[in-house]
Amino acid sequence: MKFHFLSPHKLIPTEETDAGRVDQVHGLISTAGCWTVPIMVEKDVLFVMDGHHRLEVALRLGLRAVPVILLDYRRVRVEAWRAGETIAPADIYDMARSRQKFPIKTTRHIVLDDLPACDVSLDDLRQWYEPLDGSERRAG
Repeated sequence: MKFHFLSPHKLIPTEETDAGRVDQVHGLISTAGCWTVPIMVEKDVLFVMDGHHRLEVALRLGLRAVPVILLDYRRVRVEAWRAGETIAPADIYDMARSRQKFPIKTTRHIVLDDLPACDVSLDDLRQWYEPLDGSERRAG
């Protein structure tokens, strides 16, 4: 499993975020000067499975790309965070297609494989570009 680079504007959020948590994550990423945790993204529809706060930070920082892991529900299990609630992949697909959002901390995605580490400078993510042929590259 490897990470890819995608524009944060291509990703579809499916959950609300907490402004205080976005501020906290923004501070951590800005201080580090690099991106170390890829955003988990459904591979076909491109909705965020895990990393909604990181996506907000990427947009706030004006990044042209973010590291993502492209996944599907054969490699990811989904649960509800709140006791007594159930959530199924079909519910998340429906939410993504409607462009609406669940309340914060509705879905919990658990990856069944080890995720790759990444360490990409914010400067590289600000300079990234997508060639006309659609292949993935980054400046550097």
